[in-house]
Amino acid sequence: MTDQMVATSHGQIAVAESGGSGPAVLFIHGNSSCKEVFRNQMEGAIGQAYRCIAMDLPGHGNSPDAAEPTRSYTMPGYAEAALEVMQAKGAERYAIVGWSLGGHIGIEMLPRAQNIAGLLITGTPPVSKGEESVAAGFLPSEHMGLAGQEVFSEADADAYAHATCGINAPFEPFLLDAVRRTDGRARRCMFEAFLAGQGNDQRDVVESSKVPLAVANGGAEPFVNNDYCRSVDYANLWDGQVHTFEGVGHAPFWETPAAFDALLQRFLKDIFASA
Repeated sequence: MTDQMVATSHGQIAVAESGGSGPAVLFIHGNSSCKEVFRNQMEGAIGQAYRCIAMDLPGHGNSPDAAEPTRSYTMPGYAEAALEVMQAKGAERYAIVGWSLGGHIGIEMLPRAQNIAGLLITGTPPVSKGEESVAAGFLPSEHMGLAGQEVFSEADADAYAHATCGINAPFEPFLLDAVRRTDGRARRCMFEAFLAGQGNDQRDVVESSKVPLAVANGGAEPFVNNDYCRSVDYANLWDGQVHTFEGVGHAPFWETPAAFDALLQRFLKDIFASA
């Protein structure tokens, strides 16, 4: 893999790229994480076959903190940064894999670009605007409140890192380091903007967009209401179903990469074959 910094209107963005020569695939991580969480995909068969690009969101990983937090630390701000990265990388047509917050960003990107071949979201309920819809899409959790909390104690960081990556998943120090490093304003600003209704109505987007959308969640999700995800009237749901990895938590691509990658490979083959 190669690493570089890409200039955007939201600041320098740290980007990793695999050596594959196939179509481009953008990976967008979740709240308080980093691009390295997609290591299994980037370094495995998918990264060898496709031109996989993983980015650190502003204020996360190796990307500097945002100069304008209330502009950059929002769904529209993150989506703009991602689109600018892909434009800078010369990706004419590409797929997106978004995890948790990254999935919300992927949905936000759909109406803003015409060259997205497909989107796979995991751990992302496509909710409408307003607290009532948000409450319907997410499950009450002892760690859910941390998603919008600016200041973390060491115990908070440890709890959030373990809960988001899966209780039964392999845990490595970089996962905790990523939470510690994240600009706490990114959590607060994102959550405030999300509840205030900034950005697109995400349920409306997925119920109207013709871009192929794959939904793949852990069956033991601690944060996402899987019944809600199955209730959405998707306009173009790939495979005609919401896929569930039984017994798996919030990050199936990390907890059970073999099963997740098999699904992702099938999705990528389908969407690029039909392009």
